[in-house]
Amino acid sequence: MERVNNTEKRVLEILKETNALLEGHFILSSGLHSTNYVQCAKVFEYPKYGEEVGKLLAEKIKAENIEVDLVVGPALGGVIVAYEVARGLGVRGIFTEREDGIMKLRRGFEIRENEKVLVVEDVVTTGKSTLEVVEVINSYGGEIVGFASIINRSGKENPFGEEKPYFYLVKLDFPTYDHKECPLCKANIPAIKPGSRKLNAK
Repeated sequence: MERVNNTEKRVLEILKETNALLEGHFILSSGLHSTNYVQCAKVFEYPKYGEEVGKLLAEKIKAENIEVDLVVGPALGGVIVAYEVARGLGVRGIFTEREDGIMKLRRGFEIRENEKVLVVEDVVTTGKSTLEVVEVINSYGGEIVGFASIINRSGKENPFGEEKPYFYLVKLDFPTYDHKECPLCKANIPAIKPGSRKLNAK
């Protein structure tokens, strides 16, 4: 337990040092609204922090003796963290990206049949991007062995069910709102869309 607490403390220090914890009125990639946003790209602005965070996640996975052949992350948020976790595990790391709104493999990347795949994101809220990656992996016949992210803000210990393990470094319970119920919208406070996924205006 002390190890976990020390890890959480260290990751929170990194988030604060890199100004990755933001306050305001944000529209998340999920479409939900929030008073808080974690801009993990700020962490990866500093390679030493990106490497450290990737190693911490890789250590958690190694500790559970989970066999991984390949790490896959969704663009854009999961690209660098997937690379760093793959490096920590000593395996291949690739990413999916959207083409015409559909998550796909491009750039000559391959997922081999029965390859053991770990799906890695920067932040998980609803898990929508991760589940889109799951569809891609399944279409190639890969075997999903688990999920991982730096931040868990889903409000659940494992938003992907109990069948496969989910690893995270920090749980953040920031409030989220449907746009119809958002108190910031009702107060006419302008919203910012800091994520990479294209959203319909609310």
